[in-house]
Amino acid sequence: MTDEERGPIRRPALSRCIRVDEQVFADEYWGRRALLSTAEELAARPGNEHGFEDLFTAASVDELVTRRGVRTPFIRMAREGTVLPPSAFTASGGFGAEVGDQVASEKVLKEFAAGATIVLQGLHRLWPPIIDFTRELVADIGYPAQVNAYVTPPSSQGFSPHYDTHDVFVLQVAGEKHWVIHEPVLDNPLASQPWGEVGAEVAERAKGEPAIDAVLRPGDALYLPRGWIHSATALGDTSVHLTVGMSAYTGADVIDALLGVIRDVPDLRASLPLGVDLTDAGQLEGVVTRTVARLTEALTGADAGAVSRALSSRFERSVRPEPVAPLAAVAAAAALTAETVVRWRAGVRVRLEDAGERVRIVTPGVTLGLPVEARAALEALAQGRPITVGRLPGVDADSAVVVVRRLLREGLVVA
Repeated sequence: MTDEERGPIRRPALSRCIRVDEQVFADEYWGRRALLSTAEELAARPGNEHGFEDLFTAASVDELVTRRGVRTPFIRMAREGTVLPPSAFTASGGFGAEVGDQVASEKVLKEFAAGATIVLQGLHRLWPPIIDFTRELVADIGYPAQVNAYVTPPSSQGFSPHYDTHDVFVLQVAGEKHWVIHEPVLDNPLASQPWGEVGAEVAERAKGEPAIDAVLRPGDALYLPRGWIHSATALGDTSVHLTVGMSAYTGADVIDALLGVIRDVPDLRASLPLGVDLTDAGQLEGVVTRTVARLTEALTGADAGAVSRALSSRFERSVRPEPVAPLAAVAAAAALTAETVVRWRAGVRVRLEDAGERVRIVTPGVTLGLPVEARAALEALAQGRPITVGRLPGVDADSAVVVVRRLLREGLVVA
């Protein structure tokens, strides 16, 4: 099937956050410029009819604060740009839950009523709808993502003008918030280049004409590339918004991976001359010249496959696949028949390798071998679409049940 026959690539989670076509966003906005999308514009796109209420609400905030036993650092509070000490909003959970860093709802109430912003961090690990949404977004954008919620009392500003070192989507959930956006003073800052290092320049840029000056209302979304300066103030009601942070990989990451690949070149591992004076540029001139020449030669022959493996390994450490339910998985394995419908566990990347009479299944967490006859069945499962066990290619129904039962118990497929 050709690309034309397949049609355009759909990115449904990304589509919820932008008013333009996904390819237009990739070509014209991603990493380049900010994009404001109103609720009306987003509602015109397929699947966006209900805003963000299915992901998070003001009631979700109260549930997390009162009933979920949230602990630091999954919650923090800030007032006028200053982060409050954890003791201001946490306490012991009492008998049977004596850990002292759990959220204390009455303390949160006191600080929130006094103007402090509540920040609920790591919601991609805590709140089921956001767990699912984040996993889908990671599949759409190809980078790790995280989600925080910012809950700001009326007429309060949580943080002074600043920039982030990762791209963000802002999804307005409740209330209204006035956002003022300015272009960067430092383009594409790395994680090692936080805004505090250029705080004076950020403050000066924030005094100028903004690139975007807008009030976000429920259902509105804002995309900010890393480095874009922003500040926000809640208006008449409590404001709740989600910030989706995306950790884009850069050319600098490719360089790091390349250096990791070529670091094992024997003559680049050799010691520098005995007694070399590292403070004397003249003594080092010849060393630098020879090293650059050898480095250039090694880079010219660098293996793109090795770089790919290094970056994909980093990616796999940064994201979590679809959760598995241990009790349900064991029960499904016990009850498995040829009529059961299964699929590959979302977010688990797999590589199949031939190993003689066996086929090796290599994933970030599990490596196992099965008879080579199972390869066609594994290839069908790895495509990710639901499939009936008895219809797996290359094996009979009884063998298919044996293969899938093993994969269920290893957490590679779900029923």
